[in-house]
Amino acid sequence: MAKTYTYCAENIAENSIDKMRFELGDTMTEGGADTCVLCDEEYAAILAQCKTWQKAKINCLKAIVMKLCYEVDYKVDNMSLSLSDRYKHFKAMLDELEKKQQASSFALKTTNTNETKPYFYLGMQENPKAW
Repeated sequence: MAKTYTYCAENIAENSIDKMRFELGDTMTEGGADTCVLCDEEYAAILAQCKTWQKAKINCLKAIVMKLCYEVDYKVDNMSLSLSDRYKHFKAMLDELEKKQQASSFALKTTNTNETKPYFYLGMQENPKAW
């Protein structure tokens, strides 16, 4: 099965491969595997597995990071290629997105309406018997 690399900017309004490519910056499809990190089939498989867009984006970033973690920097005489910079870029995006997801899941857990008293409260460490 041949890998395909397509991008149409007109389709970024819908949750599709094109929108994922746009949000991750993987839009240079002219060079195929030389310029794109993931192919259309990989994006489609990840999007089909995940229920939410945020989770799909995190899984795409994890796949990209795993693919790029093996690339190393080259230096021959005056020529140098810093291939590890792509890894650092996508790893930073993944870390930021995971932090946002953890913060939002924490906010959802703390907004429980059945909770009568917050876990942390003013004066909780004061010991009246010690006085």
